Amino acid sequence: MTRFLLTGAASGIGRHLAGALGRRGHRVVATDRNLDGLAVAAQEDRWPSSVRSTFLDVTSATDWAATLAFCDAEIGGLDTLLNIAGYLAAGFVKDIDPSDIDKHLDVNVKGVVLGTRAAAKHMLAHGTRGHIVNFGSLASLSPVPGLSLYCASKWAVRGFSLSASVELGPAGIAVSLVCPDAVDTPMLDIQKDREEAALTFSGSKPLTVGDIEKVLVEHVFPKRPLEVSIPMTRGILARVGGAAPGLAGALYPMMKKKGLAGQKRSSSR
Repeated sequence: MTRFLLTGAASGIGRHLAGALGRRGHRVVATDRNLDGLAVAAQEDRWPSSVRSTFLDVTSATDWAATLAFCDAEIGGLDTLLNIAGYLAAGFVKDIDPSDIDKHLDVNVKGVVLGTRAAAKHMLAHGTRGHIVNFGSLASLSPVPGLSLYCASKWAVRGFSLSASVELGPAGIAVSLVCPDAVDTPMLDIQKDREEAALTFSGSKPLTVGDIEKVLVEHVFPKRPLEVSIPMTRGILARVGGAAPGLAGALYPMMKKKGLAGQKRSSSR
């Protein structure tokens, strides 16, 4: 039995994993800013009693401290943190809304940094051989025109996570970065009719939340790897684009055309 703390659990990947991990016999604290959403998820997905819910604003250090205290009281501590909460707003550079700069950096970057910090301090204080799993994206690995703010935030998550792994590894605390392709969640739905988000749909089909669960349970949790791309083939393509951004730029028109076709298929379903 592992004691998990999840952020962003009112919808998408976090919502699915809260119930899935609870049904696998683990103890889970599911958090979100949206308490009503947590309540709906718990009821509709029939989360087991081993899943406890609480409010958490990931951008607040005070909230993180309170949430770790909640973990101690409700599930007896913390073994694994899953930093899942994220924000995405598609937009070409010329059209960026200044408020979205703050939202991307606050939720996607500051939230991960504060969560990693809080969990690391807790694990070190309790002598826990813990595991911190930060969610990046294939946008952590390659330039993504049309999603420049999201891409910037996820590159920051990658840099921070790799650095934190080197620091915390000697103390027995693993930091893993999970970089999935597009996942069929509400975050994907808001991109379906946005030309700026065409590259999100350039793969063969979106991943499912079940696909993410499978990789976590079968690979990430037992093996505690530094980085995982889902799927591996798209991850390799993204890494090539990151290593040779000029090539990525040359391929952009073709990938955008493929992505626009994927958007049409997705919107028709």
